[in-house]
Amino acid sequence: MSNAVYAALTRQQGLMDEMQVVANNLANSSTTGYKSDRAVFAEFLANTGEDGGLSMGGLAGHAFELQQGALKLTGGQFDLAIQGDGYFTVQTPQGPRLTRAGHFQLSGDGTLVDAMGNSVMGVGGSPITIPPEISSVTISADGILSSGPDQFGQIGVVTPNGDLLRDSNTYFSAPDGYTDISDPSIVQGALEQSNVSPVLEMARMIDVQRAYEAGQTVLEREDSRIGQLISAVRE
Repeated sequence: MSNAVYAALTRQQGLMDEMQVVANNLANSSTTGYKSDRAVFAEFLANTGEDGGLSMGGLAGHAFELQQGALKLTGGQFDLAIQGDGYFTVQTPQGPRLTRAGHFQLSGDGTLVDAMGNSVMGVGGSPITIPPEISSVTISADGILSSGPDQFGQIGVVTPNGDLLRDSNTYFSAPDGYTDISDPSIVQGALEQSNVSPVLEMARMIDVQRAYEAGQTVLEREDSRIGQLISAVRE
């Protein structure tokens, strides 16, 4: 197989990887707390023997657009959004995860949980439990839950100490740990919408599709050229 074919195939694979990222962004354009994803590519060299090396590219990782999405007022008692920096922490079976998706509710035992049933962690890393006789809860900007004079804990808002790794569409892990934010700004009765721009993602999808079609044309021409060369040698 010629070097041109190898280079074209790796480019096609990269475009397929990017298309998957774009498609996932579009699919989550209405997902609460979702952060737009970007494919990051890196160059690598393949040894082709005495002729030298062949430069190719491949998917190296993902970068996330972490800017805040628009806030949507819902009026839900346990719908929470963070204004500015920070993440809620939930305890999953795989360990603590950071999220901006604040659609919370009470479990059967009165524990504050997210849509997946994972406990929302308070300051200090403990779950938050509300007595069953309490029907109305006020959540202040700093995360304190109260009903009249009674307080039931404080929702933790943290900042990662290093880079984030996406664990799922709305969950992130923080390999270097995280630190509590002392003065968060929580909005009760609101949710943070996805920061995906469907218009921009559709434009990216069209660009990727056109580039893939151009690459396919290159492969077809190279295949035809090699076929003609083989026929000429046989004759």
